[in-house]
Amino acid sequence: MDGTVLVADDDRTIRTVLTQALTRAGCKVHATSSLTTLMRWVAEGKGDVVISDVVMPDGNGLEMLPKIALDRPGLPVIVISAQNTIMTAIQAAEAEAYDYLPKPFDLPDLMKRTARALEKRNLTPRREERIEHADGPDELPLVGKTPAMQALYRLVARVMNTDLPVLICGESGTGKSLIARAVHDFSDRRNLPFVTVTSSDLSDLEGPARVLARVKGGTLLIDEITDFDDEVQARIVRMMDVPGEHLPRFMATSQTDLSQAMEDGHVRQDLYYRLGGATIFVPSLRERVEDIVLLTDHFLARTEREGGPKRWLSKDANELFRAYSWPGNVRQLENAVRRLSLTSRAEEITRPEVEAVLGNQPDTGPVLRGGDGEKLGTSVARHLRRYFDLHGNMLPPPGLYTRILREIEAPLIEIALDATGGNQAKCADLLGINRNTLRKKITDLDIRVTRRRKLM
Repeated sequence: MDGTVLVADDDRTIRTVLTQALTRAGCKVHATSSLTTLMRWVAEGKGDVVISDVVMPDGNGLEMLPKIALDRPGLPVIVISAQNTIMTAIQAAEAEAYDYLPKPFDLPDLMKRTARALEKRNLTPRREERIEHADGPDELPLVGKTPAMQALYRLVARVMNTDLPVLICGESGTGKSLIARAVHDFSDRRNLPFVTVTSSDLSDLEGPARVLARVKGGTLLIDEITDFDDEVQARIVRMMDVPGEHLPRFMATSQTDLSQAMEDGHVRQDLYYRLGGATIFVPSLRERVEDIVLLTDHFLARTEREGGPKRWLSKDANELFRAYSWPGNVRQLENAVRRLSLTSRAEEITRPEVEAVLGNQPDTGPVLRGGDGEKLGTSVARHLRRYFDLHGNMLPPPGLYTRILREIEAPLIEIALDATGGNQAKCADLLGINRNTLRKKITDLDIRVTRRRKLM
């Protein structure tokens, strides 16, 4: 890499790591813990790329972006932040940041993004007008620090101000409608209506005209598109083809893989291709286990703000939350947390109290189709494709092979241990590996070994 990088972060360790890595890559580096110093460097014409934290001792890094754009048009700014919410990604996009990465960030990934910024620093056009921040809730319950959620945030930020139709896919309870609302509320159409339609709204010939009159050029959300029969889907196609300057933006949600639904005859081919402008896959809670504690704390804090008692989960209770499959996803988690907040006998919620609540949960089961009779390779390929799609036009962070193997090995060994009652000799024989190899993998993968009940 060739160029000068300005680094602003109040964490000395991060400044040191970035300085060393960028210097080894051939860059000159100026690092500071002060936004004031950073802005002075920018005003003096120093730097070809800026890497800045958001929360700094003397200000907010996002709030500096408009002034940087004014003083140095075209200067790429990469925002790094420990505030792992969709709001940070959206605000970074609205402030015209070149890129956004959550902390803890993957260093090789950040280096690649910096290299691209250096290559394109003179080619990136600026929008002439900034988007004023939309009025709305202070917080959106779309929080998460996992790579899957951070990639989703970046994709939302990229598509929110396009006119492309958006298809949002994911299991029930993952927050598909919430994401649709976020795309609308932070887009150029925020002051226009947001209208959700169901099949009954379009059941008669006059339905489409009434819906278009209601939405008035805003956003039209088609809720669970596979629930609409063929005749109603044909009306949606005609709505999308109506000529005019003030057409709404079309968005749709689906619990199923829409391409498979089209092949199965549940979705019209012409509608499928019209909705395929941009696809957002919302990961299930099982696919982002590391976010469960973060979401639990969020819901407990919100319940307390609404007048409920102060509560927190014990360590054992948190471990049980992480181990549970959450078939109802985030919606089920929120309901369980609210119930525990009200019924817990003390401020600390105990494991037995969690067991009692989760034991009474209805068995909703996974919603996505394709499990019955689906080959293992097909299922794995579907999940891998979704993982790649979540990163939009970017490649996933390096080290994918090792991460995927680890994700597959750990549950395989855990299930095999369950099936053999925790007998490691039988488990090793079942898996076809040496017992010492099994022991090493149990240690490396941090699998808790207890005497388990054999599965029937």
